[in-house]
Amino acid sequence: MSNSIIKSALLSYGMSGRVFHAPFIDLHPGFSLAGAWERSNKNIQKDYPGVKSYASIDEILADPTIDLVVVNTPIYSHYEYALAALNADKHIIVEKAFTTNLQEALALDALAKSKSKHIFVYQNRRLDSDFLTVKKIVDAGVLGELVEVEIRYDRFNGAQSPKLHKEIPGPGAGIVKDLGPHLIDQAIYLFGSPEKIFADLRMTRPETQVDDYFEILFYYPNLRVRLRGGYYFKEPVPSFQLHGKKGSFLKVRADKQESDLLAGLKPKGDDWGTETENDFGILHVDGQEKIRIPSEKGNFMYFYENVFDTLQGRAEPFVPAMQGAQCMQVIDAVFESHEAQKVIHLNSL
Repeated sequence: MSNSIIKSALLSYGMSGRVFHAPFIDLHPGFSLAGAWERSNKNIQKDYPGVKSYASIDEILADPTIDLVVVNTPIYSHYEYALAALNADKHIIVEKAFTTNLQEALALDALAKSKSKHIFVYQNRRLDSDFLTVKKIVDAGVLGELVEVEIRYDRFNGAQSPKLHKEIPGPGAGIVKDLGPHLIDQAIYLFGSPEKIFADLRMTRPETQVDDYFEILFYYPNLRVRLRGGYYFKEPVPSFQLHGKKGSFLKVRADKQESDLLAGLKPKGDDWGTETENDFGILHVDGQEKIRIPSEKGNFMYFYENVFDTLQGRAEPFVPAMQGAQCMQVIDAVFESHEAQKVIHLNSL
């Protein structure tokens, strides 16, 4: 595909298509937005005149000019649609959670390799301003040997989601597969897969039918990483807490990209992804004064830059299928640990 425009189609045009994918495909000069599969509401042509509203996935897959398919449908459908797209000789982007279990993830990876196609797992939270700042601190080693890290995704909203596929029990429902992949991926990206995990899940909202709170403990030889998420945190603590033998770093979750995209702003300009000074993290190293650390700029566009460079043969996927599979291995172990109330050991993939 060297030196060609990547013609791309979305498998839905709800919030994720409108906010996380279409603006970046439209802005990047290496991509062409073909359109989206729209089942009921027909909205994409209002935002992008000239693109197509497809009546079915078959219509997209039958078009030989489409190079890349974005699987941004409910989690339970990821495997089915990703499989179909690969079998139609398309490259694919698949949102989190990559699949509903490890077996599906490994099957997709094997199929893609057999067809010389690329899978890109959409883990955009690696490109949040707050997380990029945390990664810079970890990479710099200023805290010394890390002893404990906590990563949280806190909300205060006891209402059930209007998206029923998130609330009705099924293979893609619940907070572990909704918010969990963000935190699990961030931890694995920083520290690699853990040796073992322990998980505690709860149902806390009125009339909920699915898990809506989790605490997951990652065990490494000399480090413990705690991942937590839930819906009843009116005064949330810092979302990133890193404690090492030389000091601590605390950081609130403050990336503005999603809220700016929801407001209709385009992902461009010098101030894109910039946090306010009030949201800068706190670094306190032993023997030194506590200081504020300026945040890195958030950069969701990097994901699509990497897709473009990979399909031009100049790079490897930022989040390849096997990293998506590592996340699914942990999620499978989370449910096993919760049910058995025991620590689960993980094998190397």
